Amino acid sequence: MKAILHHSYGPPDVLALARVDDPEIEKGDILVRVRAASVNPYDWHLMTGKPYLVRLVAGLRRPRHPVRGVDVAGVVEAAGDGVSSFRPGDRVFGCAEGSFAELATSPEKRLVRMPDELGFEEAAALPVAALTALQALRDHGETKAGHSVLINGAAGGVGTYAVQIAKAMGAEVTGVTSTRNLELVESLGANHVVDYTSEDFADSERRYDVIIDNVANRTLSDLRSVLGPQGTIVMVTIDKSQQWLGPLLQPLAAKLRTLGSRQRVTSFTAQINHDDLSELARMTTSGELRSVIDRVYPLQEAAEAVRYLGKGHARGKVVVRVGS
Repeated sequence: MKAILHHSYGPPDVLALARVDDPEIEKGDILVRVRAASVNPYDWHLMTGKPYLVRLVAGLRRPRHPVRGVDVAGVVEAAGDGVSSFRPGDRVFGCAEGSFAELATSPEKRLVRMPDELGFEEAAALPVAALTALQALRDHGETKAGHSVLINGAAGGVGTYAVQIAKAMGAEVTGVTSTRNLELVESLGANHVVDYTSEDFADSERRYDVIIDNVANRTLSDLRSVLGPQGTIVMVTIDKSQQWLGPLLQPLAAKLRTLGSRQRVTSFTAQINHDDLSELARMTTSGELRSVIDRVYPLQEAAEAVRYLGKGHARGKVVVRVGS
């Protein structure tokens, strides 16, 4: 099969299209004929090996699993022993390590059936970003109806989903974005929009119950200045300047600075699970959630897709189309 892989860490230039053996199906796994995948910061970190902490998992000197991609949408090609939920021909989406390829395998519990209303590209955009938004708001921000929610970076991959999910929860949503994305964020349901090029949300008198920080471009003091006395900051994005222990040091420092305060600061890694993927499918069917797709690249141009995402200006999601 054709796949995008890399044998060393580095910039997008290390990614290349190659022919590799088809993946083997283990017990409990699904073999998916990939139709679309999407790009996440996760892919960037595994490609570059930064922060260096990721190499403890991905491989110290070179990647142990060289095929990139995790979000997937496609058609079940075959099912391993013990699989009961899917059969060949089913349209599915979810997560599969190595989805920048014509075929990928995934445990049964990390996939769900695609709603009939969804196309492959829209479905592939959902998993990691939308799960992150859902879990940030529901589980870590403990968002409730009537809460005031600030989403910093409202036009990005996680941000576009977070605006919609917070709105569906009954929150009053403020989205922070650039001038060119104001109309987009409003169209997703934001009650208020802040153009960061001309307005500083930290100067506002408004106070928020939950702040979802998708950008990591403001100090903790800035965020806390507009956080309610018992509010929660959920840090989704790590500071890229922290190349060694960024995922650990940034939230740890934030927690130390809030000792003695009733304000909370938390960070997390999204958990891929069947129930939450099913909830995303339900929300798309009900019309509460849609994918915003900035650009679609063919598989052979996956390196350019990753490069574009790395520039930090994508509106919504960047998708890789596999096959016709």
